Amino acid sequence: MASEPLGDRIRAYRSMRQMTVRGLAAQAQASASFISQLERGQTSASVGMLRRIALALGITVADLFSEEEADGHRVVRRTERPELHAGRGSRKYLISQRPLQNLEVYSGEFEPGASTGDDQYTHGDSQEILLVLRGTVAVQLGEKSLLQMGPGDSVEYRTSIPHRVVNDGEVDAEVLWIIGPPTPD
Repeated sequence: MASEPLGDRIRAYRSMRQMTVRGLAAQAQASASFISQLERGQTSASVGMLRRIALALGITVADLFSEEEADGHRVVRRTERPELHAGRGSRKYLISQRPLQNLEVYSGEFEPGASTGDDQYTHGDSQEILLVLRGTVAVQLGEKSLLQMGPGDSVEYRTSIPHRVVNDGEVDAEVLWIIGPPTPD
């Protein structure tokens, strides 16, 4: 049988994400009854299933077994931010730390001419706010909308709308993306 602490942690992470048992089951490609039994310690899960559950919760398998409290405060030093792969001339850093709860925050830095990529992209269907901290960027939203933005400007849109950011200025640009709820990677 599964250990109850594992089930308790899965339930806690699911609750923090405001996911239902059925929602987690669908994302993890499992049945709702299996997830419910796992949370109550009445069954065990394979490593593959634990990986799918962790991915659906936005955490690692190791997080499922960590004894640390999931609801404490966490400090992320600028030099310790996880860097995500970005295009040439741009850097993207995760500021919010897993397990992601109600929102995720990314910092992006763009050299002149750098962008999020040649093509627009989508990710899930959440609210996203882009805030320009420094420099200027052009934000392309869908086929028709191209917004010129400078320091202090922000725009809100759905992550399901194709979007792209380009530093069209002559100096480095820095932006923040704030997304809620978190979207799949």
